[in-house]
Amino acid sequence: MNKYCMSAGLLVCAIGVGLPGSTVAQSPYPAKSITLIVPFSPGGSTDLITRIVARELTGQFDKQVIADNRAGGGGVIGWNTVARAPADGYTVLATELSFAIAAGLIPNLPFDPRKDFLHVTTATTVPHVLVVTPSLPVKNVKEFLALARARPGELNYGSGGNGTNTHLGSELLKNLTGIKMVHVPYKGAGAVLQDLMGGQVQALISAVPTVVPYVKARRLRALMVTDDKRTRVLPDVPSAKEAGLPQMVMQFWVGYAVPAGTPQPVVERLNQAISSVLNTAESKKRFTELGVDTVGNSPAQATKLVADEMERWTAVIKAAGVKAE
Repeated sequence: MNKYCMSAGLLVCAIGVGLPGSTVAQSPYPAKSITLIVPFSPGGSTDLITRIVARELTGQFDKQVIADNRAGGGGVIGWNTVARAPADGYTVLATELSFAIAAGLIPNLPFDPRKDFLHVTTATTVPHVLVVTPSLPVKNVKEFLALARARPGELNYGSGGNGTNTHLGSELLKNLTGIKMVHVPYKGAGAVLQDLMGGQVQALISAVPTVVPYVKARRLRALMVTDDKRTRVLPDVPSAKEAGLPQMVMQFWVGYAVPAGTPQPVVERLNQAISSVLNTAESKKRFTELGVDTVGNSPAQATKLVADEMERWTAVIKAAGVKAE
């Protein structure tokens, strides 16, 4: 028995209270509920994917894992919520393509997107799809572009907010084809859908899971998948390459990140847990139905993907002359 134990008594030594480096008094992670912050409104792909992950993590951790929508500012409110949260692994950010875009688009962010987060994993990838309101008299990309050129500035396209992937995807299309459309931003991709189906806006480029139920119900018409191959959930919709726009290939991805300073064992535990739940029978079934591919890579690989995407979209933003509103 050491001198401290001899003087302080056996009880203190047994419970380890106040001893530097003691692991006895520390609760294993997670010891309480976890919040997954979705920085957009319900109904978008990030929300749909994160709710599947949250449900599966709840079962694995035996602790409540909650998907919490913090929409606003094109994602900034949700991102900043996590950047300013305690670095303990109990507030986790659902990152996606818009997070990488914001790094090159929005000046004076209230956080540093490159330094204020640790990336846990890339969970899923999925292409986008160009959809139009069924009342628009076009059946394919060629007819859509012809109509847009015949009516410059008359067609509106919706987005989930300025600077989001749904915004930049359409700006990329405009830049590649020379068409002129009017941008109508909403608070999340899910919020665009009712107006798109109603004809108040005519087009949207969004991730497959967001729009596929409406395409299958014939409430929206899909013209092109932004990939070099077709997606299994919309097998009749041509790829960007088939539509004659190979430069429109773009992937939507969803990952998870925590505030910088989160202990490495917590990051590793989250990585292992998320990677595991991506492969459960129930999650695989749901992701297959949505047309989503699972990834579950390492923190280092997730960090590289985000850095590469920041570089790519910063170049697109500069080339298209897009400015934050």
